[in-house]
Amino acid sequence: MGAQQVADRFAELYGAAPEGVWAAPGRVNLIGEHTDYNDGFVMPFALPHQAVAAVSRRTDGVLRLHSDDIGGGVVQLGLADLAPGTDREWTAYPAGVVWALREAGHEITGADVHLSSTVPTGAGLSSSAALEVVIALALSDLYGLGLPRWKLARLCQRAENVYVGAPTGIMDQTASACCEQGHALFLDTRDLSQRQIPFDLAAEGLRLLVVDTQVKHAHSGGEYGKRRAGCEKGAALLGVDALRDIPYDGLDAALARLGDEEEVVRLVRHVVTEDQRVERTVALLHAGETRAIGPVLTEGHASLRDDFRISCPELDLVVDTALAHGALGARMTGGGFGGSAIVLAEATDVDTLTKAVQEAFAAAAFTAPRVFEAVPAAGARRLA
Repeated sequence: MGAQQVADRFAELYGAAPEGVWAAPGRVNLIGEHTDYNDGFVMPFALPHQAVAAVSRRTDGVLRLHSDDIGGGVVQLGLADLAPGTDREWTAYPAGVVWALREAGHEITGADVHLSSTVPTGAGLSSSAALEVVIALALSDLYGLGLPRWKLARLCQRAENVYVGAPTGIMDQTASACCEQGHALFLDTRDLSQRQIPFDLAAEGLRLLVVDTQVKHAHSGGEYGKRRAGCEKGAALLGVDALRDIPYDGLDAALARLGDEEEVVRLVRHVVTEDQRVERTVALLHAGETRAIGPVLTEGHASLRDDFRISCPELDLVVDTALAHGALGARMTGGGFGGSAIVLAEATDVDTLTKAVQEAFAAAAFTAPRVFEAVPAAGARRLA
């Protein structure tokens, strides 16, 4: 839905035109999975799919929220009543951002909000981060807060971690807030230093496909939290602040020190090798060796499947089928337990690969996947 349509719908709901319209995208993570909450490296890029919000200020301590995507009427909340753990509906994401802004000392006195999003939910493409970032940017602009993008991302992460109760890292919100069109974002999640890496696959005759398996996940579920707790245990046992501090060439020695902590060993091995895969990918892209990142992506999937153990039959089927039909590389992307996989392919092979994956899903009696091309898009911005 375009900016004018969202603004018109806002006017229907609230009886006046909005003060502005903003957008924030979902993201695909090229490489660097489950490294962000370990102070490691990630490399996402923004999708054209985005959450769009029409917003106006209020002065009476009331937050009114509406989404055409969810259905139902306008939800009204009192700012004084916002507290972590009190909301288990979709409204927790925008309300959590308002709570986080107010907790940080910013004087937010209320808002009317209408939302519309094209980011698939539960597909590992950061639909929740897009929702958070678009609200944070709108309120920062409207209330004259002047918050830098990295700080907006931090506040949105706090909203998701504390208010919603999902123990996610900083990558999703930073990608939505900071990515640039035609680039992937090389992000150090420890200090939030960033480098925009040119990523124009079309110019090289390549495509990156996203295959949404239609298997839904929920980050606030227990398995994601268990992985994070296991990583924190590994860092504590090894005497480091975060697994980022284990050097790749010291991995074997570190794993030996963990003894019979088999589960922790697997988690540590994934995080340390995944950080190294991000660095290898950056080096290959800088060298113009884009096709050579394919095997690195595939290595990442094997690590997520075998060490982190967060894949599922549908994701594995995408990867195996794509590789068997000529893909340069493939892996699951996102938090796991469902969601999407990415496939790096020659442009000439896209139709063949897409058909092969669709036929494999049909043969396995899985729900038909959604397949689309991922093109690096712009980060959060004001539309009107």
